[in-house]
Order: sequence, then C-alpha cells, then structure tokens
Amino acid sequence: MATWLTSLKTALLILTVLGGTQTPLAHAADAAQSNTPNHTFWRSVFERPAEGGTSRTDDDRVALKTKLGQQLFNDPRLSGGADMSCATCHDPALAFTDGLAKARGRGGSRLRRNTPSIYNLASSSRFNWDASANSLESQAIGPITHPNEMNGSFESIIARLGKDTGLRKSFNGAFGSPGLSKERILEAVSTYVRSLVSPQTRFDAWVSGDETALSAAEKRGFTLFVGKAGCVSCHSGWRFTDDSLHDIGVKSDDPGNSAVSGGHPKIPSFKTPGLRELSKTAPYMHNGSIATLEGVIEHYSDGFIDRPSLSSNMRRDLELTPQETSDLVDFLLSLSSGE
Repeated sequence: MATWLTSLKTALLILTVLGGTQTPLAHAADAAQSNTPNHTFWRSVFERPAEGGTSRTDDDRVALKTKLGQQLFNDPRLSGGADMSCATCHDPALAFTDGLAKARGRGGSRLRRNTPSIYNLASSSRFNWDASANSLESQAIGPITHPNEMNGSFESIIARLGKDTGLRKSFNGAFGSPGLSKERILEAVSTYVRSLVSPQTRFDAWVSGDETALSAAEKRGFTLFVGKAGCVSCHSGWRFTDDSLHDIGVKSDDPGNSAVSGGHPKIPSFKTPGLRELSKTAPYMHNGSIATLEGVIEHYSDGFIDRPSLSSNMRRDLELTPQETSDLVDFLLSLSSGE
C-alpha cells in the first residue's frame, strides 16, 4: 500500500507541475525553452526516503534473516555443482551486476539478458527485465533452479545445507524454530536483497539543499533530464524508475514481457531500470547492447527503432548538441557514489 501511495503522490505532483492536462513530453519542451525548472518541486520528487524505502524495524529476527540471507546469497552450495552463487553474477563492487553484456551461464555460456542491479528493490512489485516475477521470493527461484544458471534443486540444497551445524543454528535463530525449507531459504535471501540500498551521492546532497554539491554542468544536465530530454517521464522518483514496462526501440529479438503469461501481446517491453550507481553497471539495456552512457543518449536521439509498439514516453524528435550530451552524462554520473 505504501508503495502504491508513494507512486500516486509522485504522479499527481508531476501532473500538477505539468499543468494537469499537459503530457510530460510536452512539458519537457517547455521546460527546455525556459531553462528554469522548479527545483523545489523536483527536489521533492527525487528526495530519498528514510531508510532508503526499506521498513525500519527493531525485530532481531529481521536482522538475523538478513545476515543469514547474505550468507546464502554468497553460498555456492545453492547451485547444482556447488560452484556458483547469487554473487557470481551480482558483484557488490559493480553495484550488484557483473560488468558483462549478457550474464554468464553454466559452462561459460551466455544468457540472453544483461544482469540488472539489485539495489533498491524493497519497494518494487515487478522483478526481472520482463516483469515475470511479482515478488523477490518468486524471482529467486528462477536463477537458483534454471538449468543454465545455478542449476540447483531445493531438495538437494536442503540436504546439503542441513549437514552444516552452524547454518542449522542460524536458521533456528532467524526463524525461531529448527528446520530448513525452500520457503525459508527464499525468505532469507529476499530479506537480504530488500536490505540493499544504493549509497548516498552528491545528487542526494543537492536534493537536501546543498547547492555546491553539483557542478554547473551537472545542473544543466539535470535541467535536460527533467526538461528537453524527457528522461523523467520514465525515470522518476528517488530510485529513478517508474517500475513500468516500455518498448524503447532496442534492436533485439527478445520478446520481453509479451512472452510472459498475462503480458502485453506483440509489445517487446522491458522494465525501466533504476539509474542509481549506473557508472558501475555498464553495459546498458536489457541485452547489454550499449557500452556507454553517451551511447545510451544517442539511442534516445536517433538510434531507436520507431515501430508501432514504441512507448508513447519516447521523444521521436530529440536532438541534443554535443554540449548537452556531455552535460546530461555529467548529471547521470552524479547519481553514483564516488563520482
């Protein structure tokens, strides 16, 4: 409920500032011409919530489940060959991605999609690029059991982990009773993932009122982001994602959400990724087909495939100067810690 209300509030705020009947893209053109975005409003849109959107609790069990989940996340015994863990593809040093265009499967094979970051998922309701899972627990089943990924079976995993006396004690402490099960493994791992919040950045300092936190170029890039470039129509809120599905015209034979039960037929749409820590998550797009942020911006300018299913949020006539592209990249980099 809280997530839904937050999304509704953000949507209403954006509609209000855009004049109610004006679309985000129409307003973007106006904002670009005036070059004076309402920073007070936009700061409220992008303000980071307390605890990064996770539920703060003093329940010791949550802390114990998180610790247990972190251990399981890094435990290769969850894979069939005891040689892969969740961390194999989700490296903390790379914002929980792997730096590859497409994830590496068993035997060095390549999967068909890029490994997404798992930061800031506590308030999400859709998971995977194609939104094929509606909870972190159901999402985790896929990579653990897929024959070309971790290739594990929960029967074998439980038998293997059950031989570890220390791990059995950890399960007992986290859940208040003895016993390992598929449900408990998935709950622990998911509790850990929900605790993963991207670090504070200079952009957050600027949102909090520090005018010196961003350079002049970064501020110009922000003006483009919420104005002329229209990026905010999909990348809104403190996580910079609307959690929705869009066809953005990437050249690919991947059917995306259209192949998911209940998905949109004939529309190769994918979930909008968040932009936090994106300096560490290249290459970009669902298939890792774009290596740089400059390449991403070029895609939105004139590199996309204009087809009937293309998202209405896409600017069909976007033209940016080299300076504007540079400013926009500078702003996007300010969303990463250490930049």
